[in-house]
Amino acid sequence: MFGFPSKFVWRRKRQVQCKLARTYQVLSSASVDDLWGTLVDLADVSWHPMLASTNVPRGLVAKPGLIYQAVTRLIPIPIQIFVERVRPGELLSVRILVLPGLEEQVTYQVKSTVCGACVSYSVTLRGWLSPLVWSLMRPFAARVASELAQATEQAIAGNLKPTKRSCLDF
Repeated sequence: MFGFPSKFVWRRKRQVQCKLARTYQVLSSASVDDLWGTLVDLADVSWHPMLASTNVPRGLVAKPGLIYQAVTRLIPIPIQIFVERVRPGELLSVRILVLPGLEEQVTYQVKSTVCGACVSYSVTLRGWLSPLVWSLMRPFAARVASELAQATEQAIAGNLKPTKRSCLDF
């Protein structure tokens, strides 16, 4: 239908609930620790294609049970984000509450591979509004993992600036 797996569930009142799920993966040359550091910096979401800003103070570490607000880039409305699970260096799972009739669960996984690190971004939408919202956010969701990897690699490249040396330095 829209290029995603879907599951329809019928209830007694003949209401349709829809569940949409998709996973995106990207390989990065950055280390797992660097990727994890960029991911859990909840105050800086400049790399995220869907989020414009958050109300999280700098230095706050993501912990299960943390609830914070973010503003989206597509439509500047505040949304509630609830941190569900955190496995340091591996997994961050959040639940996003946008509107009644729509629930979004997002899971970020970072794994070490032979070629570098693998960033996995899984998104699951539930509710009767999910097909409509998915059609709007699909192009942005496809870029989240790659934007995270690129932002981390650029931050590493910015920190490793070559120093000026003269010919007499050994």
